[in-house]
Amino acid sequence: MFIFGNFLIAVAKVLDSVLWAYSLILFFWCIISWVSPDPFNPIVQFLRAVTEPVLSRIRQYMPLIGPFDFSVIVAFLLIVFLRSFLIKSLFDLGLVLR
Repeated sequence: MFIFGNFLIAVAKVLDSVLWAYSLILFFWCIISWVSPDPFNPIVQFLRAVTEPVLSRIRQYMPLIGPFDFSVIVAFLLIVFLRSFLIKSLFDLGLVLR
């Protein structure tokens, strides 16, 4: 069972790194969206392509409140929840199975 425990710990660490990197991408998209970015810039296109699928799904379930779009805040809260619940649970389960 220790192999499965080590596997769960490795999966938890990889998922934690992916969620951390995605939160950085969301942060950069949030900062860039405050200015008028050039839509043909490759960095802007990359940030939009990576963040828009998640943010558009959140926008489907959450109405706009005036001119404000709170989908980025909800995405950050989801990432915090996943990192504090799912990742910690996988890591602890992996430690128990060791």
